[in-house]
Amino acid sequence: MTDEDPVASVSPWSRDPADPIDPAPAFARLREKEPVTGIRWQFQDQPLGTMWMVTRHADVCALLSSRHTRVSLDRGESAMTQPGWLPALDPPDHTRIRRMLTRELSAKRMAALRPRVEAIVAGLLNDLPAAGPPVDLVSAFALPVASQVICELLGVPYADRADFERRSAVFTDTTAGPEQQQQNSREMFGYMADLIARHRNDPGPGILGALIRDHDENLTDEELQGIGTILLIAGHETTAHTISLGTLLLIRHPDQLALVRDDPAVLDTAVEEILRFTSVASTGSPRLLTEDITVGGRTVSAGAMAVVSYPSANRDTDALPDADVFDVTRSPNPHLAFGHGIHLCVGQALARLELAVVFPALLKKLPNLRLVNPDAELQFRNSPINGLQELAVTWG
Repeated sequence: MTDEDPVASVSPWSRDPADPIDPAPAFARLREKEPVTGIRWQFQDQPLGTMWMVTRHADVCALLSSRHTRVSLDRGESAMTQPGWLPALDPPDHTRIRRMLTRELSAKRMAALRPRVEAIVAGLLNDLPAAGPPVDLVSAFALPVASQVICELLGVPYADRADFERRSAVFTDTTAGPEQQQQNSREMFGYMADLIARHRNDPGPGILGALIRDHDENLTDEELQGIGTILLIAGHETTAHTISLGTLLLIRHPDQLALVRDDPAVLDTAVEEILRFTSVASTGSPRLLTEDITVGGRTVSAGAMAVVSYPSANRDTDALPDADVFDVTRSPNPHLAFGHGIHLCVGQALARLELAVVFPALLKKLPNLRLVNPDAELQFRNSPINGLQELAVTWG
């Protein structure tokens, strides 16, 4: 990359200050004029320098499908250097570990989990009237749903959720300094090391216990720690914030809310549209190019780094007509909320299950759900995982 190349003033997770559910307005111009553009980027404790950001849907798919990239990079003392941290692994380690997890997180197994997810959601909804109205839907419902489900699925004590929610928030906080991030990573892996040791002695019924029982000879303790930590973070952070942002979207669109509440035939397309429109996970791991590739009409040289913006790609009108319109009946919907290529989210069936249970249950239990103060400014997280700090709602 030369000094003459453009350097955009946005990051892959830049949002519209006027409404941070939406990607920054600059992305529309970039998709049209400079779909592969230079950015200067620092993640956590390590400046990643200048890299190429890919913003169009087709180009994002092309980059993430390329065999001429890798994600296993030197990231200092970042948690992403931990063995077993799936988003930062290349084949063959990525292939080996993903194959194990795919079985545990298959659509068939998630369908069998549905009654338990329904029970968790119903229990939390039954508790809401005692807490309000009003209530903060993030802390009173969205986070507890996602945390309780992932705890049971992994085999993590639910009593520990406050600590891992705090550590997850720090991990995805772009304002946290290097020392705080390093200490947070040590705490995350120290906790998971203790948990793995307990499962070694007495494997439980969750995923961690199953991995130990079925794959003990093929997984080190360090890999199990990385697997457990990334599933714990990704399994509750993204789903919880999709629940709260999706609820906000439906409240803002009463006609769409009524469809989701009253018409079961709309539910599957509604879940996909909420995933697309919110694009909570803004980007995947940066890619190091191992050979020259051409993407978006630009030849990017081997040795360069590239990163994608999912919020931008999911609003690309070349791929999705009326992409800035929220439409719960949209079909087809080739969104990239779960990524693309070999790093496609391994937990997507779980996320879809939780969302499909949550929204109709919430809207039927609280049919007059609305914001406490529609004119109040909402506080969004400063993070690659977009979400609300809180969502004050009322009903009745």
